[in-house]
Amino acid sequence: MKAPSRVGIIHLTLALFVVALLVKTAQVQLWDGRRLAATAVHQQSTTSVIPAPRGEILDARGQMLAQSSETVKLDIAPKEVRDLHKLKTALQRAKISPEWIARATDPARRWVSLPGRHLAIDVAALTAMRGIYTTPIIERAYAFTEGTRRIIGRVDADGAAVDGVELALDSILKGTPGVATVMKDARGRRFESPATPGTPPVQGNTVTLTINQQLQEIAERALADAVATMGAEGGDVVVVNPVNGEVLAMASHRADPRNTASTALTEPYEPGSTLKPFIAAMLLQQGKARETDVVPTFNGAFTINGRTINDEHPYPQLALSDVIRFSSNIGIVQFAERFSAREEYEALRDFGFGTPTGVPYPVEAAGTLRPPTKWSKQSPNSMAMGYEVAVTPLQLAAAYVAIANGGELLEPALVKEVRSADGTVLYRHERRVVRRVLSPAVARRVRQMLLGVVEGGGTAKRADLATFSMAGKTGTARRTVHGAYANAGHIPTFV
Repeated sequence: MKAPSRVGIIHLTLALFVVALLVKTAQVQLWDGRRLAATAVHQQSTTSVIPAPRGEILDARGQMLAQSSETVKLDIAPKEVRDLHKLKTALQRAKISPEWIARATDPARRWVSLPGRHLAIDVAALTAMRGIYTTPIIERAYAFTEGTRRIIGRVDADGAAVDGVELALDSILKGTPGVATVMKDARGRRFESPATPGTPPVQGNTVTLTINQQLQEIAERALADAVATMGAEGGDVVVVNPVNGEVLAMASHRADPRNTASTALTEPYEPGSTLKPFIAAMLLQQGKARETDVVPTFNGAFTINGRTINDEHPYPQLALSDVIRFSSNIGIVQFAERFSAREEYEALRDFGFGTPTGVPYPVEAAGTLRPPTKWSKQSPNSMAMGYEVAVTPLQLAAAYVAIANGGELLEPALVKEVRSADGTVLYRHERRVVRRVLSPAVARRVRQMLLGVVEGGGTAKRADLATFSMAGKTGTARRTVHGAYANAGHIPTFV
């Protein structure tokens, strides 16, 4: 038998190589095709997150206060652009600066990131061109005054909530981001994969506030006028509907521009004489006094526990109703002695002092109402006059609402309604009673006292209006600086 020739060996080797090649080809096409195709797709594709717009914030009448709009960031690859002259024209129409147009149309550059953000409709001609890359960006726009800004707050450049309602209701306002699979072709151009559909973003919920923007602007103008007239460092105005507890306006002003919070919620202060009606109200409620009960007021000077208390308007004696009408310190201290320390504390506590109101705001202050175990000998007298107690303007307004509506302490509301992106109502405010603090009859008697403050020649007689009846109470407290009373300056209040 002849040994195989060299030619035969070569032929055999070639035949085996061809067979091996055919087997490998079959393996790739029949068994590994899907895996390799998926690998190729994975290498050529990326997952892109599509930002979701935040929900709108509206006032009580549906006026827009905060709204998100989608803008785009433009990147240009000049080498991929087929017609640089056409690109230049489109950039000019989009009002891009000449400096950046020159960069974007320079064929020597590989990549140019244009500054700024653009509305999609303004750059539609650009985005249709080859070599133009867009990145969607959500921006937040606000349409409101200073006071409303303090309530609503803001988001930062990355869309993260910073303060105000934006932060307090962030989980409600935040949308759900979408996802898209972006492919790259041989030239590096990006396009959304038709084979792998993404999920569209879902806009956040729409929040309607109880704030009436028209009333808000009126309150802010009145506050600005008062601050300017009195040369004050700032002030707050709160308007609450006594029927349902909805906050209709909440204006704040401070001289320090760094103070951007709604100070009607964040800065407690000693309310002074505006606290006296609550002492009187609970005395009536518990049957410890009547409006006609009279106490000596010692012609304007009275010493108790080594402390002298003075009245601005001296009288020898006053009935309870006149104590409120003329805002007598001596009179209210005399009447408050009918309470035990615990009873006086509970009287103020039941009107909501010392507890946050619960409105959606990230840093609402609770105020200060110390328990009797932490009182000094002077504390019962001081608290009856509105000292050693700290309240926010909203807390004080909410307490007066209880007198106005017949004795029910209501939970103040700042949010009227929440709707999903498709219009479904997720929340609607309903009147919520925290507790009944006065009987309707007692509340009516206290209102009569407060009418006397304005219409009966009391301390608020300048607030008397000929057009309709007004009840109210004045208060003046010493100003504190770093925990101590200042030598000059006061905090006046009218409710």
